[in-house]
Amino acid sequence: MRLRVSGAQINVIDNDVSRNFSTISSALDYASAEHADILLTPEGALSGYEFENQPFDFPAVTQAAADLARKAKSLAIGLALGTIYREDDGVCYNQLRFYDKAGGHLGFHSKILRCTYIGSPEPQGELAMCSTAPLRTFQFLGVTVGGLLCNDMWANPYCTPMPDDHLSQQLSRMGAKVIFHAVNGGRDAGGNEDEALIRGFHESNQRFRAAAGRVWIVTVDNSFPETVPNTCTGGIIGPDGKWRLQLPKQGQQFFTADIEI
Repeated sequence: MRLRVSGAQINVIDNDVSRNFSTISSALDYASAEHADILLTPEGALSGYEFENQPFDFPAVTQAAADLARKAKSLAIGLALGTIYREDDGVCYNQLRFYDKAGGHLGFHSKILRCTYIGSPEPQGELAMCSTAPLRTFQFLGVTVGGLLCNDMWANPYCTPMPDDHLSQQLSRMGAKVIFHAVNGGRDAGGNEDEALIRGFHESNQRFRAAAGRVWIVTVDNSFPETVPNTCTGGIIGPDGKWRLQLPKQGQQFFTADIEI
């Protein structure tokens, strides 16, 4: 079976849902022109990903997510949308929201290995603000797929206070053939000599976990600021752990490719 996937390595702007909406809308237009089945966006692509002072405009996020789902439906494209989102019960999640090609909301993956500052006496960042939900899979065009958000893949020891439950392996055992991996990697605009080490850690985890689980992994990262290289390489890794498509490490990038299941 063949699944045609698009990915958008795009600028994610904090505190600007309207601008993020416009960027994702343009990415949907690209995916439509490429006859894609589904589009993947980065972590927090709609809401932004800045947790200081809890700046998220949740009513705007809710409306924009619904508008994007309607546009995706009109283009007959599925969507794996990264956003911080507050559900109707008031609970906040860092989500990867899945929609089918008819605009139906299939559900969401909520980030499980939420980050905080190791050594802090109190939880900070997304660990303090966001809840989580059980790991699950989704049926998309007859293919079992899963979602992971950034640190869910690699459990960075600098910022992960909980055990690494090897979520990619769990998804493999649950039958997932494709893992959509939405990332928002931290970067130092002034330059950081450790970034090459971090990038290597991220890439080796992606490749090794794809091979260990015999799954396809599709990844996109935030590209903002565009003057700084990403700390996570985007693209598609096959079930043998080898790159099928690899994005440039800097700037906004788009891709579309067929995955043979």
